[in-house]
Amino acid sequence: MAFRERFSRHICEGDSIACEIDGFRVIARIVRDDCPDSPDERQDGFWPSLYINDPGFIGPGSNFRERLAKAQAEAEAVMDAWRKDEWFYCGVVLTIECEGVELESHATSIWGMEANYPGSDNACLSEVAGELLPEALAAGCAALTRLMASEPAQAAQA
Repeated sequence: MAFRERFSRHICEGDSIACEIDGFRVIARIVRDDCPDSPDERQDGFWPSLYINDPGFIGPGSNFRERLAKAQAEAEAVMDAWRKDEWFYCGVVLTIECEGVELESHATSIWGMEANYPGSDNACLSEVAGELLPEALAAGCAALTRLMASEPAQAAQA
């Protein structure tokens, strides 16, 4: 059970992929994360360090100054790209439908994912969407069960 489609190498908010499973249509869409925190605020160790107790410790070994300079340049490039809105944090939100009826607009999701991250092809977004499929299908089954249980009560009132 998986999405056959993949998110593209460059995505925008609202992009989606879909699949059909067991009579359900599942749509995974990209939603921009509304948390304004920058990458260095979200990730301990974002900035590289030579100090062993720091989260960004680059590790022991030779050429540590060169490795630090390279890691620092990479971190600065990532921050610069984020400031220019070349990449962003997002959520992958799954919606589930049955016979054209939306059962759950937000069946399941995961947030804080990196979209268009420098050097990335966004494959992780498609993988995460696939990992969320069982939860979305369970939510769809539960919603369908609720709707079917309320149908006799509605018919009796008619």
